[in-house]
Amino acid sequence: MLKDALKLLNRIEDNGYKAYIIGGFVRDYVLGINSDDVDIATNATPKEIMEMFPNSVLPKEEYGSVTLYLKSDRYEITTFRKEIKYINNRKPIEIEYISSLIEDLKRRDFRMNTLCIDKNGKILDFFDGKKDIENKIINTVGNSYDKFSQDSLRILRAIRFATILNFSLSNEVKSAIIENKHLLKMLSYNRKKQELDKIFLSNNARYGIDLLLELGLDQELEIYNLDKINLCNDIISIWASLDLNDKYKQEFSSSEKAIIKDVKEVLKIGITDYSLYKYGLYANQIAANILGVDKSRVVGIYEQLPIKSRKDIP
Repeated sequence: MLKDALKLLNRIEDNGYKAYIIGGFVRDYVLGINSDDVDIATNATPKEIMEMFPNSVLPKEEYGSVTLYLKSDRYEITTFRKEIKYINNRKPIEIEYISSLIEDLKRRDFRMNTLCIDKNGKILDFFDGKKDIENKIINTVGNSYDKFSQDSLRILRAIRFATILNFSLSNEVKSAIIENKHLLKMLSYNRKKQELDKIFLSNNARYGIDLLLELGLDQELEIYNLDKINLCNDIISIWASLDLNDKYKQEFSSSEKAIIKDVKEVLKIGITDYSLYKYGLYANQIAANILGVDKSRVVGIYEQLPIKSRKDIP
């Protein structure tokens, strides 16, 4: 994918503009992690980008970014910009297109995400992003308090990156998170759930949960008994074991809601012949995960039931 992305950079530059691969793709490239998510930053405006790539689209929700698909790969091409004003501690509502790559990088969240690749494949590092990667630490670009107060989602992104990459949070980042954590209550439940899903499903999830608890984010996120959950690779099992604000439930599908409701009922009455008959094997297996019960034993009990539903009765 890097080869194709470099071709894109050269095409943009052949039209008289500057362009760089930026952000997570470059970070993962340095870490030796495969990534299929490429962001490109350029001084070309969205209109100029779309003139170069007629098959590109301008998503309504991403002001200043153009999406391009090549060989089924997705590229996000964004104009250098300065974010002047934010709303609800989340979204920039006033931006200014600029011509400076350095100024564009200053608006980004973490130093490790400011690494760039130019059209020749050379890695550019203006904010010690490589140093942070080598030291396995997360620092913000500029003042941490300002970064998190501007956009509270960055708090969860910091935890998510620390979890997935097994990085530490710098002391300044931790302090700024604690000072701004109350802003998480203003974040949509959809965005909170998206970030938490990635943390919970990580192979390093326990570390992420420990960070959430250490920084007191569980209370602000309105997820309770986080310290008691049994981790597994089933995300429904994890969510079913938590006490949640009811607004989270709106982010689940109707079938997921039904399963979670059944699991809660099984947890109330325990795993028995009756619970297996009434709520089915899957809900009882999830309850077994939560209770730390051997799932193979639950399967064995289920297989021995004389009937598993009313349809089994002649």
